[in-house]
Amino acid sequence: MFENKEFSMTDEDYRFISQTVYNECGIVLSEQKKDMVYSRLARRIRTLKLQNFANYINYLEHNKDKEFVEFINAITTNLTSFFREPHHFEFLKDTIIPEIKKNHRLDKRVRVWSAGCSTGMEPYTIAMSTHNAFPADWDFKILATDLDTSVLSTAKNGVYQGSSVTGINDELLKSHFLHDQVGERYKVKDKLKKLITFKQLNLLESWPMKGKFDVIFCRNVVIYFDLETKNQLFRRYAEMLQPNGYLILGHSETMSREVSEFKTLGRTIYQKV
Repeated sequence: MFENKEFSMTDEDYRFISQTVYNECGIVLSEQKKDMVYSRLARRIRTLKLQNFANYINYLEHNKDKEFVEFINAITTNLTSFFREPHHFEFLKDTIIPEIKKNHRLDKRVRVWSAGCSTGMEPYTIAMSTHNAFPADWDFKILATDLDTSVLSTAKNGVYQGSSVTGINDELLKSHFLHDQVGERYKVKDKLKKLITFKQLNLLESWPMKGKFDVIFCRNVVIYFDLETKNQLFRRYAEMLQPNGYLILGHSETMSREVSEFKTLGRTIYQKV
């Protein structure tokens, strides 16, 4: 495989890469992602002046401290998937939802924000994880925002290629998607779409939202922000959260100790204090 390209990449190389990415990020790299993986890691191989993917994997294993972040970022930048980092959605379902049901038993109003929603896979995963968790008379809504209007257009349409839905089990696919077998595409059903509002928003500018959120997902968004900008953003999130609300970050993102508004629960899950 890829022997005729600039750098050879064997099936064994790809299996190692895809398994490593899944273990670290919860992202399923299907066979259809091979070209993307090749092109993104080929840049690292050129930079490091290595000969092939086997050399790069060897380098990665022996220089994990300095190369692993580069490796993960190369693969995951602008890459999203359904149920990415699945432990976050398990925590949402098993821990956060029961708390929310107790806290909002009177007003029955629940709000979740997907900040940096990209092509919509995160907010749709939130919707699938919480579907039928609340009685019909509850006011449950997801706000999904992104700076990029092109990815928001994809998110609003809710139509995905078959290679993009590999993280969703058959039961959820059948329940929440319409399958176009001719084009091998999957369209999100309206019952899920109606839970989500997609809006264009620059996180570093003013926010129009007035109400408080119970959970904010901001994963793999702040990774390239400087420390001051990140701290400022996290404090703004704290102001937008309900008491004891949750902020969930991406796999390679951390919160500075200078931000006293949150306590860490591990695995990039933070709770407002």
